[in-house]
Amino acid sequence: MDNDGPYYDDFTQGMTIPPLPAVTVTEADNVAYRMITGDQHLASADSDAYKRMTSSQGALVNPGLVMQYAIGQTTNATRKAIANLYYRSVRILRAVEVGETIKTTTTVLGLADSKPKGDQHRGKVWLGIETSGDNGLIAQYERCALVASRAGSPGHSAQIPGPSDPAPLADLAALTPTWDMSSSPTTTWELNEIRLDAMRDHVDLAPSLARMTFNQAFVHRDGLASIYGKRLVYGGHVQGLAQASLTRVLPGLAAVVAWDGCDHIGPAFEGDLLEFRHELKEVLSVNGSRLLRFEVRAAVVGETGAAGSDILVWTPIVFAP
Repeated sequence: MDNDGPYYDDFTQGMTIPPLPAVTVTEADNVAYRMITGDQHLASADSDAYKRMTSSQGALVNPGLVMQYAIGQTTNATRKAIANLYYRSVRILRAVEVGETIKTTTTVLGLADSKPKGDQHRGKVWLGIETSGDNGLIAQYERCALVASRAGSPGHSAQIPGPSDPAPLADLAALTPTWDMSSSPTTTWELNEIRLDAMRDHVDLAPSLARMTFNQAFVHRDGLASIYGKRLVYGGHVQGLAQASLTRVLPGLAAVVAWDGCDHIGPAFEGDLLEFRHELKEVLSVNGSRLLRFEVRAAVVGETGAAGSDILVWTPIVFAP
C-alpha cells in the first residue's frame, strides 16, 4: 500500500488493511509510557504487587499501553485521517505480560460519504479491529475515522453506527481477572459522585507516543497536513492522560476491562493544560472486588486558569477493590 494513502476513495467495504509490524512489548515500553503519561497503574509499576495479586513470575504491561499499541497498529488505515471520531464496544479480554508479541488486524466494516468542506471531500471509515498475542486474543473494538478523499465523493452510504451504548456490567463480569486484591488500596466513592483531579497535566512528548506506537496519521506528525495549521495531538494521548488521572484518584485500579466509548469532541495540541473530572456511574461486585463504570472528561484550561469546553469523553469499565 502506498504510504501516501489510503485516501477515503481507496477503501472498499470488507477489505483488510495491510498490517503494521507486530510489537514485542518490553519493560522499557512500560517506562516510556509512564514518562509520557504519568500513569500510576499499580500492577504494572510494581512487579511485587503484581506477583502478590496473581502468583505470576512475569511482569504486567500497563493496560493503557496495550490499547495504545492496538490503536497504533490500526493506523495504516488512517494515515489521511482528518479526525478520529470515536471508539466503540472496546473489550480488553485479558492481561498482557512483558515479552509478549502483539499484532492487530483491521477490517473495513463500512463507508459513508460526508459533506464536503469547501473543495475538500471526505468520508467516514468504520473499522473493526482485533489485537492478539502469543497467548491468544487480547482486545476487540471498533473505531470510526473521518478520512480525506483523493478525488471527490465515491457515493458510499453505509449505515455507520454512532458511539456504543453502555454494556450491562453483568455482561462484562467474565472479563474480570481472578486476582487477589486484598493488599490493594481501596477507595470509597459514592455512586454519581464527581471528583475533580486537583493535579492538572499538560500534553507533551506527543510525537514520541505517536512514533512509539507506529501511529501513521499525518496530522500527528506534520502540522502542514492539519486543518488547524499545526500538529494535532493523537486523541489516544489525551485518553492516556485521562487514565493516568484515574489511577491517581483510584489508586487500586487493577485492570481496564472495557470502554463503552472514547469520543474525541475537540482537538488537543502540544502544550495544552488539561483538567480531568471522574464520575462513578455504576458498580457491580464481582470476584471479591468491584467493576466500576466511570465517565471521564478532559477539558483544556485557558489562560485565565478556568477549564473550557471538554475535548474528551471516555467511559471505561475498570476492576478495583
